[in-house]
Amino acid sequence: MSGLPLSGIRVLDITTVVYGPYTTQLLGDFGADVIKIERPGGDQTRVVGPRRNSDMGALYLGLNRNKRAITLDLKRERARQALWRLIDGADMLVHNMRPQKMASLGFDPDSVLAAKPDIIYGGLYGYRDGGPFSGRPAYDDVIQAESGISGTFTARDGAPVLVPTIVADKTAALLAANGLLAALFQRSRTGRGVYVETAMFEALVGFTLVEHHFGAMFSPPEGPPGYNRVLSRERKPYRTADGYICMLPYTDRQFESFWALVGRPDHAADPRFITMAERARNIDELYAIAGGLLTERSSEEWLALLRKAEIPCGPFNRLDELRDHEQLNATGFFRAFEHPTEGAMEVPDTAFRFDGERLPVRRHAPGLGEHGRELLSEAGYSEAEIDEIL
Repeated sequence: MSGLPLSGIRVLDITTVVYGPYTTQLLGDFGADVIKIERPGGDQTRVVGPRRNSDMGALYLGLNRNKRAITLDLKRERARQALWRLIDGADMLVHNMRPQKMASLGFDPDSVLAAKPDIIYGGLYGYRDGGPFSGRPAYDDVIQAESGISGTFTARDGAPVLVPTIVADKTAALLAANGLLAALFQRSRTGRGVYVETAMFEALVGFTLVEHHFGAMFSPPEGPPGYNRVLSRERKPYRTADGYICMLPYTDRQFESFWALVGRPDHAADPRFITMAERARNIDELYAIAGGLLTERSSEEWLALLRKAEIPCGPFNRLDELRDHEQLNATGFFRAFEHPTEGAMEVPDTAFRFDGERLPVRRHAPGLGEHGRELLSEAGYSEAEIDEIL
């Protein structure tokens, strides 16, 4: 694909683990020249998961495509000078260090924007700066619990649970990427850089409360927080004769079709279920009744009938079944890729197509410091100077 949206944009990526690297990988997928700057020893995720080489773990590979890499020990003056040189040629600097740590190294937003007034400075923090939690370390498990995500399980089941995906890190990364892209657009109109702060805790509280603020949205409250439809214990994959499916009749018309399909047209006139508002008030009974009517046919039979009736539905898939999903295979979602050191791989696709074309995997996830000499040479350093820095 030619003419990627961020072609010509250079991003300095001083991030580790998931939140930061996923943010910058999204920018790299859109065409940015992302420079991953690691401390000696590298990103912690390099040793997480199955691997063919000691510092190329599966989690690292999933978060760092479309990047180049350099190792800089920012405790050393020469390395800090090299970072200033790289900043001079960059459009964006993104880090997920504590703000106090970046300030101690001399790379706080005020200093960087003073030296490079048109740079986008992205600070990816656990908690918004200026509050009592500013500077605290934050990881996905902590933020899931603190943001109310685990509390939704308590509201439903009486006990807190963690979502078995890194939902806080990845959601905050999506929001951070949005903010950075908006800042880049703003710069195109003003010519000035901007400091963009994205805090994982505040991001996930806002994310959770989109629907769960609910009655507490009003002053005074019109009810407690918590969207009852989503918190229903009966909201789950439904058992069929040979497995499970998910389905969601939602509109009045869809429910009329569903009751006819399952041979219970009488429920269409049931005052508990006749309107969306009444269905919401009686959601546990509704889901229990609807789900209980699916056990006499196979999953495939139900899916065919529900699709014919234009009722949203889908199969239940285990993780190991996704690779054989007909939709994913028909659209080429799993992309064959040959990594120069890790060999044959399959790379999951992005969510995007531009004019019908997928975003390319332009660069493999880099080895530790793989492009250090190349990047410093581009910045104007001699071979002897590069030896001193690296």
